[in-house]
Amino acid sequence: MAARTSNPSHRAKPVMNVTPLVDVVLVLLIIFMVVIPAMQQAINVEIPGIANVDEKTESAGQPFILSLTRDGAVFLEEDRLPPKQIEARLQLARRREPNRRLVLRGDKGTAYAQVRSLYGVVQTVGFPGVSLRVNQRQESKHN
Repeated sequence: MAARTSNPSHRAKPVMNVTPLVDVVLVLLIIFMVVIPAMQQAINVEIPGIANVDEKTESAGQPFILSLTRDGAVFLEEDRLPPKQIEARLQLARRREPNRRLVLRGDKGTAYAQVRSLYGVVQTVGFPGVSLRVNQRQESKHN
């Protein structure tokens, strides 16, 4: 019988299987793609549309977002404001960041009088700029 000689060049080489790693990364990616937008949509406000939207202008920073929901609830960013504290909380925010603008989002099902009343409060506080957020209306084509 011939003795086997071990040749180092013929040894089995370890191979890394990356398939499980890729599967885990893809699952995490899908989870983040679903969860992050859901977290950012906490306040449900259906923005009305208009036909002629102003062009977007670049501003120095992100404005405060003041939202008015269909049922009349008011949110500053994501904090619900009791009706009696709206002006006080807006003044506090204005004092903290005096150069920060404010964007008012009103649900399209909200009465215009409520939006206008809230807009008046915002103007009284004295933000450097106040904008109403709207969407561009989709023109319907009837032939």
